[in-house]
Amino acid sequence: MSNDHLEEDLKELRQVFNSGKTKESSWRISQLKGLLHILEDKETDIFMALKQDLGKHHVEAYRDEIGTVVKSVNNVIGNLKKWMSPKKTRLPIAAFPSAASLVPEPLGVVLIISSWNFPIGLSLEPLIGALAAGNAVVLKPSELAPTCSSLLAETIRDYLDNSAVKVVEGGSDVGERLLQYKFDKIFFTGSACVGRIVMSAAAQHLTPVTLELGGKCPAVVDSFSGSRDSNMAAKRIIWGKFGLCAGQACIGIDYILTEKKCLQNLVESLKRCIKQCYGDDPKGSNSISKIVNKKHFSRLKCLLDEPMVKNSVVYGGLLDEESLFIEPTILVDPPLDAAIMTEEIFGPLLPVITLESIEDSINFIKTRPNPLALYVFTENENLQKRFVSETSSGSLMFNDAILQYAVDTLPFGGVGGSGFGRYHGKYSFDEFSHEKVVVMRGFLVDFWFRYPPWTAQKLQLIKAALRYDYIGVVLIALGFKTNA
Repeated sequence: MSNDHLEEDLKELRQVFNSGKTKESSWRISQLKGLLHILEDKETDIFMALKQDLGKHHVEAYRDEIGTVVKSVNNVIGNLKKWMSPKKTRLPIAAFPSAASLVPEPLGVVLIISSWNFPIGLSLEPLIGALAAGNAVVLKPSELAPTCSSLLAETIRDYLDNSAVKVVEGGSDVGERLLQYKFDKIFFTGSACVGRIVMSAAAQHLTPVTLELGGKCPAVVDSFSGSRDSNMAAKRIIWGKFGLCAGQACIGIDYILTEKKCLQNLVESLKRCIKQCYGDDPKGSNSISKIVNKKHFSRLKCLLDEPMVKNSVVYGGLLDEESLFIEPTILVDPPLDAAIMTEEIFGPLLPVITLESIEDSINFIKTRPNPLALYVFTENENLQKRFVSETSSGSLMFNDAILQYAVDTLPFGGVGGSGFGRYHGKYSFDEFSHEKVVVMRGFLVDFWFRYPPWTAQKLQLIKAALRYDYIGVVLIALGFKTNA
């Protein structure tokens, strides 16, 4: 899709959608299979692009950006016929004779703006839902992952229906141009700052928006009865922080809350697990991604350089600007008013905040914006119940991290400042669909008292009918007095 011919290309998308072509189940399936072919045929190219843009190891790349998407496509293909079918719904006897159903229909021409940290996965996951629902689509990949953006543009053009699915490359100026046009849905993944811009532009056209943002996702770590469980918790935390694009993940662990008495054992366990995963030389391990660019590297460096923050580093702290590498770093009790504790970190820096009691973590979290995800490591069932009932987050996971993202039967999305709307599996289909109410009614029976002129008897009949008191309706109609 040419940036110089946006208006013409958008008209073509609208014409194709209006033709009804994208509503056909055969077209939807063919596009989904086209995505599968991209992932299978271009696997090596995807590995190379992710290595170039983000330094991702091919195993991490397959786990996070190919395998999960293949799983998602296969799930949708296997269920699409059922999802497309009208759903019958019950009507009260007062509506007899009639029948009603909910018919899912595509929204129209939709815009997907994806993020750079998972440039393949976060482009294709919402695209799966948009195509499955029968929409025409404009995909705007992030310019911060340029190799992946170009690869998506080339492969989608070659493997999918280019008259109905178009990729627009470019920077923020292109994004701003796109937002000037009317779409029937905008799906945005990125920062809250840009999310506000997207939402403001969408409001001019009354366009519905899904915002997948982020926030500071805490991990609460309680004491454990056994060393095995404690070590397992530490290993899962290390993976949930450093194992996803070097901490550049919206659902990655941002910081840890724990009791003062647990601090020493926890920090030692975290150090040990870092060495198990990345060795004595994380930079040479080839198992941790690089920082996406110099701007983000400088931002993370500034977080560490704040007064009192650098003194809180207890492990790591090595930075190499030339290779855009930052070593997995642990900090203990940096100032709560420092930027590292007020802004989303989005990098391999892990603050550990100590509290007098683990129960204090609930109030700590409640006084801050709703996180996209909350991870609680505890065997205490009462504490688990309190987190369920007293905290709000996009998702809440006990004793592990990240896995909820990969489950097709669970919705993924935020709440409050971490975003709104949800997708994955059937939820993606629903997010890009409108359930149209269809009611079929016959002429055999009509309730005469719903029409004016109004009388006291008609008021009694309406009251009885709305209470589903059909015996009362009959009695009142026959002239008997009731309490209606």
